[in-house]
Amino acid sequence: MDKALRHRVNAARIAVQNQAGFFRELFGQVASEWKADETRVTFADYAITEKLFDELRRAFSEDQFISEESVPMDEIVELESRYSWILDPIDGTNNYALGMASCAISLAVLKEGMPIYGIIYDGSTGQLIEGGPGHGIQVDGRKFKPIERTFEERAGIIGMHFPLPEKRAQSLAPLMESYRVRSLGSATLQLAYVALGRLDGSIDEKVRVWDIAGAVAILGATDREIRFLSEAPFPLKKLDMQSEYIRYIAGPKEILARLENWLG
Repeated sequence: MDKALRHRVNAARIAVQNQAGFFRELFGQVASEWKADETRVTFADYAITEKLFDELRRAFSEDQFISEESVPMDEIVELESRYSWILDPIDGTNNYALGMASCAISLAVLKEGMPIYGIIYDGSTGQLIEGGPGHGIQVDGRKFKPIERTFEERAGIIGMHFPLPEKRAQSLAPLMESYRVRSLGSATLQLAYVALGRLDGSIDEKVRVWDIAGAVAILGATDREIRFLSEAPFPLKKLDMQSEYIRYIAGPKEILARLENWLG
């Protein structure tokens, strides 16, 4: 890891850890409201964004910092810096506001628009998951080897986001009739769990860049893949806050072949 990235990773790790206590303190205890795009937001989303970015800006003033809560929904942000940061202060806000454990803080470091390192605080386990292409995965500071197992009908678990696009349930009926399906309510954790081997694969057709950037970097530390069903968002050159949803499938090659078959 080069010096520039190492400094950013170390700072990012501390910055996320510094927000974990606040995240836990307001879990299930914070009022929320609904934004124009029908997503929930809480005071904690804004507070974590402000505090975490303030901490990082002091060290990396030349970088760009982008969060779902820091950019107005009608803006388009051009990525002009060599390094940029994408934050989802609370992924799984519905769960967080209601006191359900599947939620996370997700932070990604991008270099020239590509996610090169991700740090995720898993609110359900209290674990800090991090990694990136060429750097492996760490869980709570220890090297982690993703779980390897043969995908089979009896034990296979696929993550899926609901609601599904119109008529999608018909094409996915064979999957839902034969395999165990989980909807975590957190796009970040769903993709991160594919990287860790806790889920065999994932289908999501309703995510934004900030939902997955950190997990995409972590997945890049494994032999698992993400395949975009729409235009690939990376390298990210500009961020349109009202762009079309990102659609993807992820998992080992064997799983991807099955998911592509089911999706037609």
